[in-house]
Amino acid sequence: MKAQVLVKSELQGLPLSRLPSFTEEEKNFIKGTADIFCVNHYTTTIVSHVTGPLSPPSYQNDRDFTEEEEGGSPATAIKNQRAVSWGLRRLLNWIKEEYGNPEIYITNNGVATKEKTSWDDIDRVFFYKTYINEALKAYEVDGVQLKGYTAASLMDSFEWLNGYTVGFGLYHVDFTDPNRPRTPKFSAHFYFQVMKDNGFQTNDDERMLYGEFPQGFLWSTATASYQIEGGWRADGKGLSIWDKFAHTPLRIFENDNGDIACDSYNKIDEDIAILKQLRVNHYRFSISWTRILPDGTKNYINEAGFSYYDRLVNALLAANIQPHVTLYHWDLPLALQNVGGWENDTIVERFRDYADIIFSRLGDRVKLWVTINEPYNVAMVGHGYGVAAPGISFRPGTLPYIVGHNLIKAHAEAWHLYNDKYRAKQNGKVSITINSDWSEPRNPYKQEDIDAARRVIQFYIGWFAHPIFNGDYSEMMKTIIRERSLAAGLTQSRLPEFTPEEIKRIKGTYDYFGFNHYTTVLAFPVEYGNLQHYDGDRGAGTTADRAWLNSGSGWLKITPFGLRRILNFIKEEYGNPMIIITENGISERGPVDLKDSHRSYYYEKYINQMLKANLLDGVDVRGYTTWSLMDNLEWATGFAERFGHFYVNRSDPKLPRVAKESVSFFSTIINCNGFPDPASGPHDCMKQEPEETINDSSVNFLGLKLSAEEAETGLNATFALLIIAVTGAICLSIGCFLTKRRKKETKKVDNVELERKF
Repeated sequence: MKAQVLVKSELQGLPLSRLPSFTEEEKNFIKGTADIFCVNHYTTTIVSHVTGPLSPPSYQNDRDFTEEEEGGSPATAIKNQRAVSWGLRRLLNWIKEEYGNPEIYITNNGVATKEKTSWDDIDRVFFYKTYINEALKAYEVDGVQLKGYTAASLMDSFEWLNGYTVGFGLYHVDFTDPNRPRTPKFSAHFYFQVMKDNGFQTNDDERMLYGEFPQGFLWSTATASYQIEGGWRADGKGLSIWDKFAHTPLRIFENDNGDIACDSYNKIDEDIAILKQLRVNHYRFSISWTRILPDGTKNYINEAGFSYYDRLVNALLAANIQPHVTLYHWDLPLALQNVGGWENDTIVERFRDYADIIFSRLGDRVKLWVTINEPYNVAMVGHGYGVAAPGISFRPGTLPYIVGHNLIKAHAEAWHLYNDKYRAKQNGKVSITINSDWSEPRNPYKQEDIDAARRVIQFYIGWFAHPIFNGDYSEMMKTIIRERSLAAGLTQSRLPEFTPEEIKRIKGTYDYFGFNHYTTVLAFPVEYGNLQHYDGDRGAGTTADRAWLNSGSGWLKITPFGLRRILNFIKEEYGNPMIIITENGISERGPVDLKDSHRSYYYEKYINQMLKANLLDGVDVRGYTTWSLMDNLEWATGFAERFGHFYVNRSDPKLPRVAKESVSFFSTIINCNGFPDPASGPHDCMKQEPEETINDSSVNFLGLKLSAEEAETGLNATFALLIIAVTGAICLSIGCFLTKRRKKETKKVDNVELERKF
């Protein structure tokens, strides 16, 4: 600072620095005049170097840098004061290193909210949760001598230049009331609990449970045809809606597509090898409808396409891995989309025909089936928001419900087909896979938020589970959509109705509950007026707790507790069906790092919550499937988000699969069938034997396939012959040289003799 101000002063033509100097006596007198280090902190900014102007002379111009907001952090009620929690830990560590690790007291830390915020100040709760957690990390992990923390402030008050337009208080003050009553906000209750616990206590839900899953537990990993197969036009395959969507500009991140993907269409052996390395006993994959029926109908069956799945299923069984086959994982034949796709009622019969062909050809070897993967995403993401194929978004109030209606009927017909025609002989199980987040109220003390969380669940998992497991749509869904439709002047509900016969035919069309789950959201009410849209019907917004750990996907936060809670919801809501978790996983972005410790952490915590649901709560969970076997095309995000156990090196034309550290971690859980108690000593299941490998020691030698020993003998013999040949060549050369030299010497002598004669 002294040097900077001195240089600026000199450039400004001043004889002395504008920064006053201390005398030696003053320095000695001032140094050490603090028993503790007190610091007030609110935000963090991003700085960039500039050359500041010399005029006018000022503190700001002396610094030679500019400040910008940290754009990735939440804004607050005060401009340029974002909630950047990670900055507090860094500041505390800087103080530690710069000033000899003094005792530190945080004497002011808080966040402003608008004056209209009374007691429901969830943003302040998030602020304190994240900032105090960063302070705790500095203390526990970094060794900072943090001795105290002060929340700013006790109550809303006059905030200087901002007057009464913002409030920092834990207590709301009503400045319109002459008595200035104080009312505790949500943040006051939260901060009281933090003080009571002296930090963040580990609750019973977060503690590890040691134990095993039932014998015969299904351990699996999953992929989907469009995401891994490639071969998009190979051997007569027809076009799908994802082929068209991915070849439409601006639809997929960085214009990625599944034309080649992981090239699994040509890499059955490689995929089987990594499945064996992962030690799963099942593998969930999907069939490309257009690889079997190029135009989506049974008019022409593509035998080359069937050959691929025949070979894949046989290879799995040979490796003692059971196939778990999904009939539809979003890649609808484009020819069917051209006549209406899932909006057209005829799709129900087309799907039944397709299922009939697959059951008849593979059902003798496949014992677990999924009819449709995540019907919510097909209906809402593909036909409501339009950010997935077929990319329709212009009828969000009606089309998703029509599509969902036909998806449910198509599933039911496929189930009845299998039940009536194939079950007795093939003895397999058929179901649908439904996806859902768990939803918690953003403010657990607010009834409106509690109600919003319930609506989120019923409009998500309940949309498809209720008709199949309980019969018909839920009363909540039917009532809300009907009332909002009539209020908007429509003559009937935008949600289609099932006939009594359809209700009866759909109910019970499951052999297990297939369930995909990744994360949890916090719900709060949102009033959309008369907007005729799924979101308006749901009447809720969702957010995430800022303290939750992130992933490579903006929507996916690490929230293990949510899995146990939604499994219990399924148990209570749908009669404790047998559950197979058919997808669960986490992504990463950015530079490739095979040490994916975050993935191992995610699986440990989520699987342990599943174990609690099974052992403590009596949830009938029978299987668990990770997403995904390998990094692949993650739909609209392209190859940027990576969920795989195995990294696929796309810079190598051979697309090799490379194991990440989570492979060993997950395979150990499989080997132990759960979590052995470390208190009982080392467990044999923790010591994994290496996978059996085929040691083909034969080599090609001079065009011949020989054993390594034979090749070595041949090499030695060749080398010996080479030495003999070289030695012979050298000897021959020397002999020729000496002979030639002798001839030259004889000629020279003859010449001398003749000269002497004349």
